[in-house]
Amino acid sequence: MAEVPRFGPAAPPARPAAPDVEVAVEEEVEERIKAPWRVILYNDEIHTFDEVIRQVVKATGCSVAQAERHAWTVHTEGKDRVYEGEFEECFRVQGVLREIQLVTEIEG
Repeated sequence: MAEVPRFGPAAPPARPAAPDVEVAVEEEVEERIKAPWRVILYNDEIHTFDEVIRQVVKATGCSVAQAERHAWTVHTEGKDRVYEGEFEECFRVQGVLREIQLVTEIEG
């Protein structure tokens, strides 16, 4: 005798097995944050050299002589990298520079 097909609820579809991949997303994010980031300071026609120098020293902890070089480069070339480090520290430096509305950007 032939078997009679049965009708009823279908079995749930089989799920594909999860790929055997290490979860590296968190590590990648952490590495990206630790990668060298740079704070770029842009020229403006509002702030004096003394204001920029004082704020760069306050933000980065560099010497007055180094801050003067940064200010001159910003003035003559339009921008300069005033700090390089981990993202969190660049974010802090940028915040200090922006206290007096200096124009900055973080590049990574």
